[in-house]
Parts: sequence; structure tokens; C-alpha cells
Amino acid sequence: MTEIIVLGAGMVGVSAALELQARGHRVVLVDRRGAGEETSYGNAGFIQAEAAEPHPIPHDPMTLLSYAFGRSNDVVYDPKYLPALAPVLWRYFRASAPKRHRAISKIYAQLTRRSTADHAPLIAAAGAEALIRRNGYADVYRSAHRFEAAARRAEALARDYGVSAGIEDSAALAKAEPAIRVPLAGAVLWHDCWTCADPGALTAAYAALFERRGGTFVRGDALSLRQAGAGWSVETARGLVTGEKAVVALGPWSPELLARFGYGIQMLWKRGYHGHFDSPVRLARPFLDAENGILLTPMRKGLRLATGAALVQPTDPSDPVQLRRGIAAASGLVPLGARVEEPQWFGNRPCLPDMLPLVGPAPNHAGLWFDFGHGHQGFTLGPTTAELLAERMEGARSEVLDALDPAHRKGTVSLRS
Repeated sequence: MTEIIVLGAGMVGVSAALELQARGHRVVLVDRRGAGEETSYGNAGFIQAEAAEPHPIPHDPMTLLSYAFGRSNDVVYDPKYLPALAPVLWRYFRASAPKRHRAISKIYAQLTRRSTADHAPLIAAAGAEALIRRNGYADVYRSAHRFEAAARRAEALARDYGVSAGIEDSAALAKAEPAIRVPLAGAVLWHDCWTCADPGALTAAYAALFERRGGTFVRGDALSLRQAGAGWSVETARGLVTGEKAVVALGPWSPELLARFGYGIQMLWKRGYHGHFDSPVRLARPFLDAENGILLTPMRKGLRLATGAALVQPTDPSDPVQLRRGIAAASGLVPLGARVEEPQWFGNRPCLPDMLPLVGPAPNHAGLWFDFGHGHQGFTLGPTTAELLAERMEGARSEVLDALDPAHRKGTVSLRS
């Protein structure tokens, strides 16, 4: 019997396996696919130390109306699913109220601000420095009033959380990013963010480091998890693997597994899409076309265009309407070139209504641990929550650990008899 089974080989699960291994535990990592081949493969590749506040549901009527009538490319949804989504959306909306959002952000900022420092030793040990850029990214604005509002918000974040932000007016932006071929109002620069040229490859490099250090990574069915005496078992390609503890790090698939053990997890799936283009220009840094909900970031496969949030059910078919809109908007900004031929990728962000990940022991099952629900920041926070998980396993307590503890998250986690 091994000590710990970690279920899920995305950035969160791989990071947890590495951290537990570093603390002397025998760890088996289990996934149905290779490391970093699901949501961690296709994200924007941002390690966002500047992301001090989680994404709330806006409370201003104009933004809500733009969402409701499909005028924003940031969020799309299918009206027929609203009744099913209503309970989690209502909890999310309530948690997004200014006072509650500030309290949540107090915890959230303590996670994100350390993210680059937590990634740094893993990047070095995995030999992945060539994948990392440390020059931040930009939000670019076409209209002056949106740019001015964004500049004020950046100043508030710098004041409240100490993030490093800068402002470029139209002329400075044109000089810094000559590939942009239309005049823009300006840009907000986020200096603390690191970006990755291949997030799937970075996750795979961390998994390879885990194996080089003596860990075992095996293909298996994480949803086959069962209690086995005083421990846990899971079916794998190498037969039944048993362990004293099991860590659920399955991102959007975690609720399906945990429902079998009597846990109801309120989760909102925010689907994102991407496409790659063989652009003839090189961007100085990634940037978000903020008014069209499309992110442009250089990747090894080409210029990646990545979308905002489509509110979906887990089994919904692919419908990249946001990507199509974003491509149309981005093609007026920079020369995109030909689209790279590849299957249409999408991934589901596992967003919890109170906007914090679940990290800690399962309330009703000894030896079962949670490490999921990172929303938009699984790639950013994998190593950070891995360290917090390991500390909690060793008996540590703190304000942050208590805030992430599943036992303290009524409404997000419900217990069925």
C-alpha cells in the first residue's frame, strides 16, 4: 500500500503530488490521460500573481443586461439551462456583493500573490525555464471611457493589494506593440504576471520531475475510487492501487466522483475555447482585447486566441461562438495569418460560488482530501494549494487554511446521509 493517491494530473494534481513527495510521502499519481492533457493543456498559460480578486458576477445593471441580451463576448449561455444553473448562479451572485467579495479577496490575494514564487523552484527543477516569460501582459482598450475606468481600477488594486500595474496611453501602446494596426485608447499593464508558451508542456514537465524523483504516474480511472478497509483504492492500468489517503484533484470532474460519497458540490462550469494562428508578427507580450473578450498570447503552436466564459453543462457539445466572435475582432487588430489545423479544443473551469478553492479533509471520510475548485486560476495556484494541502495534512491551521477547508464551506459543500 502506498501512502497517498493523487487523482488528477492537471497542474493542481501534479503540483500536489510533487509537494507531498517532497515532504517524504510515497505518492501515486493517477489520471485517465497524460499529464496536462485536459484543462491545463489549453488555458492562457498565465501565472497571475497580480490576480488579487477572483472574478465576481457584476452587480451593476448595465453589465448584467449586456450579459442577458448577449451583447458581451465575455460571457455566453444557453437560456434553456438557466433553471439548472440558477441555484449556483444565485450563490455566486450573493458572494459577489461588494462586502462579501472584499472578504473573499482578502484570502484570495494571499494565494495569488505567492504564485510565481511557488512555481519558480519547480520551473527550475523541471528544466522548463525556456517556456516562461516574465514581462507581464496588457489589457488593451479601444474606447477612452473603458480605458479610464480600467486605469482607475488598476490604481485601486495597486493601492489595496500591492500589485504592480502600469498605464500606457495610445502613443505609448503603439510604440510598445507595433503589430497592432489600429489606434487604441490605451492599455493597463500587469507586471507581476508570468506567462507560459505551452501550459500543457509545463504541467508535463512537472509530472516528469515527479517521476524522476521516484514517484509513480499511472493511467487509471479516477472515478473508480473506493474505500478499501482503512484506506482507498483505484483501478489503474497496472491493477488495483491502494493508499492510506486519496486526494481529489479532478477539477470539473470532482463533483461527479464525490457525489458517490454523499457530497454535493455546488460548481459552475465556465467553458473556454482556443484556436492557434500562424501569425506573421511577434507580439511584445500577451494582451487581452478587453472589449471583445479575446486573449491573444504567443504559444509554441502559434498565436493562441482564448475566450472568456461559456456557462454550460458538463456534457454540452462544443459551440465556439465566442472564439468566432473573438477571431473577427482580433483580425482587425493584428495580422492573424492562417489558422492552424487542429481539433477544436475546449476546457471547463471549475468555479465554486464562493470563488475559493476547496483544500482540506473531506468532512465525513477519514483519509479523503479535496484540492479542486480553482476557477480561472488552477494553472496559477497549483503549487500554492499543494503546499497548503500538505501543511493541512501535517496538522497546520491558519486563517487561509480555515477559509479553504471543506468543513467550513456550507452551501458550496453539502452533506447527504
